[in-house]
Amino acid sequence: MPELIVLLILGVFILVLASRALMIIRPFEKGVVETLGKYSAPPREPGLAFVLPFFQTLIKVDTREQVIDVPPQEVITKDNAAVTVDAVIYFRVTDPVRVIYNIANFQYAAVKLAQTNLRNIVGEMELDSTLSSREKINSQLRQVLDEATDEWGVKVVRVEIQKIEPPADITNAMSKQMKAEREKRAAILESEGFKQSAILKAEGERESQILRAEGDRKGAVIRAEGQAQAVRTLADAEKFRIETVFNAIHAGNPDAGLIAIRSLEALEKVADGKATKIFLPTEIGSALASLGAVAEVFRKDPEAAAPKPAVVPAEAPLRPAPAPVRED
Repeated sequence: MPELIVLLILGVFILVLASRALMIIRPFEKGVVETLGKYSAPPREPGLAFVLPFFQTLIKVDTREQVIDVPPQEVITKDNAAVTVDAVIYFRVTDPVRVIYNIANFQYAAVKLAQTNLRNIVGEMELDSTLSSREKINSQLRQVLDEATDEWGVKVVRVEIQKIEPPADITNAMSKQMKAEREKRAAILESEGFKQSAILKAEGERESQILRAEGDRKGAVIRAEGQAQAVRTLADAEKFRIETVFNAIHAGNPDAGLIAIRSLEALEKVADGKATKIFLPTEIGSALASLGAVAEVFRKDPEAAAPKPAVVPAEAPLRPAPAPVRED
């Protein structure tokens, strides 16, 4: 029975030694081994690590990217405006040895360092610049923290400003300023719209007048061309008619008597109206000289006895026109 108890105690002791001697390091961790309080290089890689129980100690360091929340703090800007600023820091351990031995509490130190540098960076900027330059603040703060934490074996990946909040009275004033600025831009845009509309309307009216004038000009030209073409056509027709009559007369070889008779027929048509006097050209005088030869023709015609209007020939420069003939 005592031997069984000894065996049990020995088994438990072996299990305890094995649990302390065999350590598992996960893929995102690195192990720092201390032998009797002294660092034993190099750091252990992920996997199964063996240490001497009671003589060696294994410290696991997480190498994943981590986040530190910087509490909000009040910062005075260059133009004496108090703003509340807070940020977050993203970091990753690059050297597990230095992060253990060079700094006691890295996260606490990083928060204080971030707050101090936020006051320095924002304190050199005016309020408007602070509100519109978050990227600049992020870049400057990340650079300062990265340089300071390099000795601690930590890489500051990025810094993000979560909010920059001015006091309530400044916020209200900025809101009123923004509203006034927007109303001003709206009024300017509205006036520009009215101006542009008036300009476009005037230009449209001008173009319309130009097009109407151009249309009227082209219409007048076309009408004038049509009238000219009509006049030419009528002139050609009249020319053709005169030439045809002239050629027919000459082809018929008329004598003086026939010409006289035709002239009298023309005079009869001319005198068939209310006119009491008719002026004849001097060229008709030669035709009237033959009236004595055709007097018998008119005596046989019953209608020739009717009174006819006096015929007054035009003045001739060389010879007087014969007196008008009146048949009683």
